[in-house]
Amino acid sequence: MTSTAPEALEGQRAVEEPSSVSTPPAWQHRLRRFGYAPPAGGAARAGLRERLVPSYTRPSERLWSLLGVSPLLAERLWRLSAWGGPLLVALFAGVLRFWNLGKPHAVIFDETYYAKDSWALVNQGYEGAWPKDIDKTILSDPSSVVVPTDPGYVVHPPMGKWVIGLGEKIFDFTPFGWRFMVALLGTLSVLMLCRIGRRLFRSTFLGCLAGTLLAVDGLHFVMSRTALLDQVLMFFVLGSFGCLLIDRDWARRRLAAALPEDEEGVLRPDAEVAETLRLGWRPWRLAAGVMLGLAFATKWNGLYIMAAFGLLAVLWDVGARRTAGAVRPHAAVARRDLLPAFVSVVPVAMLTYLATWTGWISTDKGYFRNWAAEQDKAYGSGFWSWLPDWLRSLWHYETEVYQFHVHLTSHHTYQSNPWSWIVLGRPVSYFYESPAPGEAGCPTTATEKCAQEVLALGTPLLWWAACFAILYVLWRWFFRRDWRAGAIACGIAAGWVPWFLYQERTIFLFYAVVFVPFLCLAVTMMIGAMIGPAGSSERRRTFGAVGAGVLVLLIVWNFIYFWPLYTGTAIPMDQWRNRMWLDTWI
Repeated sequence: MTSTAPEALEGQRAVEEPSSVSTPPAWQHRLRRFGYAPPAGGAARAGLRERLVPSYTRPSERLWSLLGVSPLLAERLWRLSAWGGPLLVALFAGVLRFWNLGKPHAVIFDETYYAKDSWALVNQGYEGAWPKDIDKTILSDPSSVVVPTDPGYVVHPPMGKWVIGLGEKIFDFTPFGWRFMVALLGTLSVLMLCRIGRRLFRSTFLGCLAGTLLAVDGLHFVMSRTALLDQVLMFFVLGSFGCLLIDRDWARRRLAAALPEDEEGVLRPDAEVAETLRLGWRPWRLAAGVMLGLAFATKWNGLYIMAAFGLLAVLWDVGARRTAGAVRPHAAVARRDLLPAFVSVVPVAMLTYLATWTGWISTDKGYFRNWAAEQDKAYGSGFWSWLPDWLRSLWHYETEVYQFHVHLTSHHTYQSNPWSWIVLGRPVSYFYESPAPGEAGCPTTATEKCAQEVLALGTPLLWWAACFAILYVLWRWFFRRDWRAGAIACGIAAGWVPWFLYQERTIFLFYAVVFVPFLCLAVTMMIGAMIGPAGSSERRRTFGAVGAGVLVLLIVWNFIYFWPLYTGTAIPMDQWRNRMWLDTWI
């Protein structure tokens, strides 16, 4: 492959300056010892059109000739690979996730909340108050289960439960039914990451590599096979990022089309065009607003991600106008782009959020649904009585839920501090049983009881490699001003950093699944650097490709090794102990 490494795309900078820039200040010269590149570097290496609308890399002609492929067929294969490669990776991920999806035949971990709440939601529009001992009845005879009409107090918005409930509606109130839609979104997220990585790195190879890494991540895999909300949240977050990435390319193409060309057909920067051009209707930014609203309507930490992605999109507009020749790009964005960007994201997201509460709004039996009417009856009409009853009741419900979340400090065996997430300090056991030899798949030759566990644990070698990849991405963003590194760092920070604000709250490692796709992008970017930039010697790229291949194969092997712990497969106790690499995993 040619130009697979991040260094091969130096023209795609986070801060892209016009071709004529002043001498960098002294502090920039001092940072050169750490790899800092002055703004003029990118402009010298790529033309303006290429910096605004970078082309996708192609396999080298030498590779096609070695394979005996004609130029015409090579062109067709290259075009086919844009979707063919991601679809193959997604098919691989889907087979893994849907295989034996109904096992274990149990209500595991927090499925005891979300599976039942989802079933009530899709049947009557609001969550019910379920009896505590109903799980066994659901597993043995789901057709006999009656949905409780008494409202239940729930602390998460309804969108994720609508998604889970759709699978239950199609495949009934069974483990397969309540896991189906989550597995489907997990599979589709692999496809999305392949396409996102391809667009981000301008390389089909690197895009498919990112998707493959996500397909073999243990945490993503387990969450794809469990009816919890966090995987649904991850899907909408990744979808919003993808929409913003497409919007970025769309806006830069608009700028490139409006800029003048010289007599040789070379695109030239123009300050007036760059500062005054209205980019008009931006459908992908609206789609991002919908996705962010669905994320927020799944779990409230989607709000932090909306704020981070909104800031990222504005900075991308600043970079685009600067590259096109704007002298005052921040002022230009403030005049032309800031208000449309806000309207496209925040109000759209909020309206989307409200729309997910339609079931609760349309009934009079939901929890707190009649709170406003009861308050008016007891205390008379207040200042806000002009607002609809349902809106005032919903606001009260939300304030009560907020108080619950910020004061959730009860100890849990598997809680962990976000500092430990990236090294997999304390994974969560969703399911554990100890079948005797000859039972539940435990070998008859076992000398003691087996271990049968579903452990929400990321693939260790992938996550530990991601520790180094994060450092590389931060270096690449700060010292090389690579916008792709900044985007990846933003995705990781948006899903991870907010949890540090709640040190006293009960939180778990599986919350980290929201930023797992961005960890895979970071590792992919690091592997691209290992392979080496275009123009490197054949020896350099050969050694780099071998090293990168060994790392990827080790990650795949690691996933296979921990497969029994991801799928609840019964294994002898000594084999289970061998997989407990850290004492905190027990």
